[in-house]
Amino acid sequence: MLEIVLISAIKVVVVILVVLTGCAYATYLERKVVGHMQHRIGPLYAGPHGLLQPIADAVKLIFKEEIVPDNVERVTYALAPIISFVPSMLIFAVIPFGADTVLFGHEVTMVISDMNVAILFILATTSLGVYGIVLAGWSSGSKYSLMGGLRSSAQMISYEVGYGLSIVGVILIANTLSLRELVEQQASFGDWFIWRQPLGFLLFLTCAIAETNRLPFDMPEAESELVGGFHTEYSSMRFAMFFIGEYAAILGVAAVATSLFLGGWQGPYLPSVVWFCIKVFLFMFFYIWLRATFPRFRYDQLMAFGWKVLFPLALLNTIVTAALVML
Repeated sequence: MLEIVLISAIKVVVVILVVLTGCAYATYLERKVVGHMQHRIGPLYAGPHGLLQPIADAVKLIFKEEIVPDNVERVTYALAPIISFVPSMLIFAVIPFGADTVLFGHEVTMVISDMNVAILFILATTSLGVYGIVLAGWSSGSKYSLMGGLRSSAQMISYEVGYGLSIVGVILIANTLSLRELVEQQASFGDWFIWRQPLGFLLFLTCAIAETNRLPFDMPEAESELVGGFHTEYSSMRFAMFFIGEYAAILGVAAVATSLFLGGWQGPYLPSVVWFCIKVFLFMFFYIWLRATFPRFRYDQLMAFGWKVLFPLALLNTIVTAALVML
């Protein structure tokens, strides 16, 4: 029993450290990639090629003065960043990072909790993050923050439906809600679910970008309209928690997409964890590429696209997949 507790504790610590480091260097990757795509250099002077820039940013945010406006609802204002941050980290509790391995003479699963309803857990936790954004917008006492929070809630309601339905096709084919079993069914390149669910993958990708409030769906922040949106009145580490939560959610989406559609840890020659990291990195690169390419939607276009295009397509994909599985 003690060994199980120790191994579980080690898994949790390692995953948290890796995710937080990944979030820090995701900002570096984004600034570098977008910089080169826009014929700029990006971070350069903090360490060789700017590799220490995330550390410099962390130090700045830790020691930065925290400014709290007088008209905020203080308890909710303080809790909102935590409510936004925690669900983003919880996703990684059920992500299988690699094949089973032997550690200190014991077989260890490369997942913190191998739940048989992992997909339901992910859908539940991802839908909780919006509460932090809405509460931050309401409690800040700013019209810009309030509008950002309201936009986020409407966006989540509109795209959560398509997000869930885009996964249903994979569940119908695989007949399981366990991410580990889903990955095991994608043992070879030809078995990846992206080939059997191409429309489902495109719908998942689009809805996931909207769920994480990224360009071209970043209406809750929309700097040109709402200053900073829901986090306008936040500074120092409270702002950093929103920032880390956003990038943790992006990493979580990349990990879920890799497990659902891209074969998870499966791959030849290299260790399974390495293959998983490569696929997540490529998904992240594509995420950043979209930001550097597309302009922001108008708010009415955002809502119309979610309900008039994505939702009917997701429903159609589910019905056709169910009919094919039955036949």
